[in-house]
Amino acid sequence: MILRDRVAIVTGASRGIGAATAALLASQGARVCVNYLSSADKAKAVVAEIEQAGGRAIAVQADVTARPQVDAMVKQVEATLGPVEILVNNASIQFPVTPFMQHRFEDFERKVLGEMKAVFFSCQSVVPGMIERRRGVIVNISSGLSRVPGQGFVAHSTAKAGLDGFSKSLALELGPHGIRVNVVAPGATNTDALSFMKPEQKDRIAGATPLRRFGQPDDIAGAVLFYCSDWARFVTGTYLPVCGGIQMS
Repeated sequence: MILRDRVAIVTGASRGIGAATAALLASQGARVCVNYLSSADKAKAVVAEIEQAGGRAIAVQADVTARPQVDAMVKQVEATLGPVEILVNNASIQFPVTPFMQHRFEDFERKVLGEMKAVFFSCQSVVPGMIERRRGVIVNISSGLSRVPGQGFVAHSTAKAGLDGFSKSLALELGPHGIRVNVVAPGATNTDALSFMKPEQKDRIAGATPLRRFGQPDDIAGAVLFYCSDWARFVTGTYLPVCGGIQMS
């Protein structure tokens, strides 16, 4: 129970990496807000799983690209669970996998701007309380594609690269207040986000990965748990690729 009685918000937590992260943090004693945009049934299922295992969680609907909704979510969490000590920015903006010359700027802009709004608003909403208590952890979920681009992922790579830079700036500014900010960058992970891939594509990626497999949501959640725990109390401003070794720094 390394997170006993701490309060965490995990955005985009109704499925995939977000759901796995919410469940793991709760298993270690955190009281968790399972944020979702439209998948209410899935979010409630994540909460039910946590409660069945003896944890505590609530599902809160909010569009994290809209500041008023983010502020309302944080107020609800604080009133129900307590002061927010952990924020995991996992919500991701959908985007088309399209070669640059076929990419519409409107889609590019929506991805990049939406991604930054989601982390900017969420951080600005919880950080004042963290500063007051001189304690807090922010973990931003990026992507290996922020540093190693892929064909058709121009919008995603650009948005996540922006997230990486944003995270380092926050780590620098918020460190004196006792707030740590780190980045977890998943490699290819078995979630519905990769449902467009053909089996032979997945086989090629797994074959090129030193650990010879795709990641699982629990693999990413484990890295997030490390950053949220006191084991990482002197770690901030870092970028951690969780990719089975396909991206080595």
